[in-house]
Amino acid sequence: MIWLTWRQFRAQAAAVAAIALAFALVLAATGRRLADLATTYRDVFDHLTANDRHLFYAGIVVIAVAPVIIGVFWGAPLVARELEAGTHRLAWTQSVTRTRWLAVKLGVTALAAATAVGLLTLAVTWWSQPLDGALSSTHGSLPSRLTPVSFAMRGVVPIGYAVFGVVLGATLGAVLRRSLPAMAVTLAALIFVQIAVPTWIRAHLMPTAEQTVTFDRQRLDGIGISDNGPGTTTHVTVNTKGGVGNWVLSNQTVDASGRATGLPSWFGSCLPPPPAPGTTEGPVKVQGPDTLDACFTRLNAEGYRQHVVYQPAKHFWPLQWVELALFLAVSGLLAGFCFWWVRRRLS
Repeated sequence: MIWLTWRQFRAQAAAVAAIALAFALVLAATGRRLADLATTYRDVFDHLTANDRHLFYAGIVVIAVAPVIIGVFWGAPLVARELEAGTHRLAWTQSVTRTRWLAVKLGVTALAAATAVGLLTLAVTWWSQPLDGALSSTHGSLPSRLTPVSFAMRGVVPIGYAVFGVVLGATLGAVLRRSLPAMAVTLAALIFVQIAVPTWIRAHLMPTAEQTVTFDRQRLDGIGISDNGPGTTTHVTVNTKGGVGNWVLSNQTVDASGRATGLPSWFGSCLPPPPAPGTTEGPVKVQGPDTLDACFTRLNAEGYRQHVVYQPAKHFWPLQWVELALFLAVSGLLAGFCFWWVRRRLS
């Protein structure tokens, strides 16, 4: 049974292995130079080439897409293809039981998926380590590894996504009994999961940290101004940095009593005007009544503060293991349902 499963599966496995090997070789050839840059320069971002930044984001895309492709093209047809062709009856009328038949097919495929994605994410994690969260002297940056952009494309979490994709696809294939519908539903479900987990679940897997800080230029992460035209109110928001590598979940202004509030109306007019069109901005003025520091001083004097809720950078690995355990647990439940469905509902 194992030999037969491998015979059916080897072409797909070889294709994925070839792609993963090619990408890993590119990372290996360029990764050492990036590690040397990180040890030589503190502002490593300023010394990156365009190809370095493109390859950084390519690594994110590859690891994000790999579990989806595996779930759609490995998991969904795993059982559905056998049901469509009727070949499952041949196996079940021999000495192979339904449970053994499904266990071998699901086990071999899930193990291959975990191995392929695990090796690939190991290479991407090693390559991107010097660049995760890199800042430039002009405030350009690459996302840190704890942010939703990068988190599920680093460490061990992609293994959980890959196993979940295989089991989900196989379960949907068993229920729908057709490969194409199972592939379509698997694709939609995996995309939804990749959006839903960082949006609604991941932030609550570990206790968050929070702090209330005064307004300060050094903590400033950005100022947003929304002006809908004449006769409307101009809304100004200030975002404060949550610390290097932290994942900021909430960033809001509070008043002297600690209640969430908007910035006072005078703050918009207090801000220094932008440079005139066609001119270059000169040195930042730091003293005087019409500076950003003066606006922040007045805000602090009136009791306004910025309240920041975040996941600390040190939670990266605990969150990795918790999310991996979550996906493996859900995969186990899905596998149990799949076994029950094959034994009880299929003929």
